[in-house]
Amino acid sequence: MDADYGIPRELSDLQKLRSQYQPELPPCLQGTTVRVELRDATIAADPSGEHTIKRFFPHTYGQPLAHFLRATAKVPDAQIITEHPVIRVGVLFCGRQSPGGHNVIWGLHDALKVHNPNNTLLGFLGGSEGLFAQKTLEITNDVLATYKNQGGYDMLGRTKDQIRTTEQVNASMAACKALKLDGLVIIGGVTSNTDAAQLAEKFAEAKCPTKVVGVPVTLNGDLKNQFVEANVGFDTICKVNSQLISNMCTDALSAEKYYYFIRLMGRKASHVALECTLQSHPNMVILGEEVAASKLTLFDITKQICDAVQARAEHDKNHGVILLPEGLIESIPEVYALLQEIHGLLRQGVSADKISSQLSPWASALFEFLPYFIRKQLLLYPESDDSAQLSQIETEKLIAHLVETEMNKRLKEGTYKGKKFNAICHFFGYQARGSLPSKFDCDYAYVLGHVSYHILAAGLNGYMATVTNLKNPVNKWHCGAAPISAMMTVKRYGRGPGKASIGVPALHPATVDLKGKSYELLSQNATKFLLDDVYRNPGPLQFDGPGADAKAVTLCVEDQDYMGRIKKLQEYLDKVRTIVKPGCSQDVLKAALSAMASVTDILSVISSPSSVNTPF
Repeated sequence: MDADYGIPRELSDLQKLRSQYQPELPPCLQGTTVRVELRDATIAADPSGEHTIKRFFPHTYGQPLAHFLRATAKVPDAQIITEHPVIRVGVLFCGRQSPGGHNVIWGLHDALKVHNPNNTLLGFLGGSEGLFAQKTLEITNDVLATYKNQGGYDMLGRTKDQIRTTEQVNASMAACKALKLDGLVIIGGVTSNTDAAQLAEKFAEAKCPTKVVGVPVTLNGDLKNQFVEANVGFDTICKVNSQLISNMCTDALSAEKYYYFIRLMGRKASHVALECTLQSHPNMVILGEEVAASKLTLFDITKQICDAVQARAEHDKNHGVILLPEGLIESIPEVYALLQEIHGLLRQGVSADKISSQLSPWASALFEFLPYFIRKQLLLYPESDDSAQLSQIETEKLIAHLVETEMNKRLKEGTYKGKKFNAICHFFGYQARGSLPSKFDCDYAYVLGHVSYHILAAGLNGYMATVTNLKNPVNKWHCGAAPISAMMTVKRYGRGPGKASIGVPALHPATVDLKGKSYELLSQNATKFLLDDVYRNPGPLQFDGPGADAKAVTLCVEDQDYMGRIKKLQEYLDKVRTIVKPGCSQDVLKAALSAMASVTDILSVISSPSSVNTPF
């Protein structure tokens, strides 16, 4: 099987054209000089977890932010690296394939070769299993030739990845030492980058010279925080799915007799469902975050959709399109509690066919109420993170079944006077994962690959490559790096009556912010989407011409660029120090003291633990 990795692909004419596209680089990454500015130490976003994070990451917590600057930038404290000794770097894919992943490796390879042609890049075959077994492929221009700007992870492959146990960490360290690696770049999402941070800490503790770098690549779009605006692959996934959804909208409008229930990717968070809604304007979307926040039951969700169907029928509309994230099923309180009971019994070794007889009375009643096909799916053994096998649970069929039952009841009672309800269900879980990446993802991934080299050249360990100001053109992107430990939070949870445990620091999936601008935009348009059929078809993925430069609506709506603003703040503080020096006038000193006192008072109130609102 290993012989199949990295072999030349047979490309279509379009693929050949895409392989010739050269992604753009922002000015700060151009040339052969690495110019890095390291300023203030970082802190945890959640102050209440800071002590725990420090304890788990004594060697890598509190490191400074890194800003990579253009050669002409006038920053006196910046470190200018002009000499680049030969280095060896390893790279691997972790987690689920996401469009654009190959371009991270391409960007890393190009940066290595530009700064020193004798540098070596080794790709680990088969994800973390390849790392443990030291199975490598040297990445060259010939290997990359048919993978540039292409989808999938098939150049190197991946497995069900984790680098967490003592054995796995030791195997990783042994591989890095045996291969004499100066750097290890891990491409993945929330779990993979948590593992990268833990690996970096262990390497630092053991004085292993290999530096570990994480890259945010995940199709769910849930690796988001103040440092990370977007994930590689999310843009492509949403564009491809939005076209499929729009096709369903057009079909519904044409036949005027079907309701399409479409389940989309999104385990702990509903970012894909929200973005696709804003791009294609279906009639409804049920976000997991809404359900969890309002504690909506299955009955509540069913009633909400049935009322919408009835309202549309009163406007002589007997068709529609409804989106659901795959994680919705775990957001419904009573279903989540049922799943917890089932998973507990499964871990105790109770066989699936005997689970129902050992459930508590209320759980048993709910279990028996559910259709047989859902019961069977709920009995599947949970994932390694204790969540249900969400891709295997047909939530869209469950909701459609419950809505159909209720609409038939209303039709029989005479409270509903529309046409007979007809549902068609789809799961768009895999259709977009292997897509050719969008222009944005091609550029973004390639730039992150370059940033990864800059991190290693600066000698940094336990950092994630970051690019902000992404809603603007590439030449205005801000490139940098942030310690992964600064992005972590500590989840607190209870086990049994009166018992509380403190969890291990980790990156946690960022959920849709129900107070954010993207959700506000959805709320403002919800009634229009529901009743007016303002379906919008963005068309197929565009690589040139109209639509090629379009970016995710949620990315453009949110007011981000944290790294750029931190840099701007530092510039202002430097100006204050320049102006207010011993010997300045009394008026200048008084004005500075007054302004700084006001700012300090305001910031003290905003940043107090009771008012901190973490993005995780």
